[in-house]
Amino acid sequence: MYEAEWIFCPCCRAKTKTKVMENTILENFPLFCPKCKHEILICVKQFNITVIKEPDALDAEPITR
Repeated sequence: MYEAEWIFCPCCRAKTKTKVMENTILENFPLFCPKCKHEILICVKQFNITVIKEPDALDAEPITR
């Protein structure tokens, strides 16, 4: 039988409504936290959670042609 664990929000450490098993692999998964109302892209492999940081649109340089 596989062990399952809840995913906790990387921002506020609250429990989300997402549960993963030890053989679950997620890539570019949009994790939503109902407490802090943030949506964060994560990758999960063998209970190791990695937050994917993408540049904000406001910080990006404008495209000039």
